[in-house]
Amino acid sequence: MKAIRIPAVCVWLLLVAATALSWTLGTETGGAVASLALIVVAFAKVRLVGLHFMELRDALIGLRAAFEAYLILTGGLIAVVYLAG
Repeated sequence: MKAIRIPAVCVWLLLVAATALSWTLGTETGGAVASLALIVVAFAKVRLVGLHFMELRDALIGLRAAFEAYLILTGGLIAVVYLAG
C-alpha cells in the first residue's frame, strides 16, 4: 500500500464511524440534542470530504476560507432554524 493512501483510508474509516454514529443517533428518540448532534456530525463529514478527498486542505487560502465559512454559516443557520422551529 502506498504511503499516500494511508491518510485517505484513515479518513474513510472515520467517515464510516461517523455514519454509524449518525445512524445510531437517528434511531434513538433523543429529541433536540440528538438532532443537533446529527447536524454537527453531518457537517463534520462534509468538512472531512472537502479537505481530504477534494484536496481543499492544500488549496489557496481564499478557497479554503470560503469553504470553511460556508460550512460554519450553513451549519449554524440550519441549527438556528431547527431550534427556532
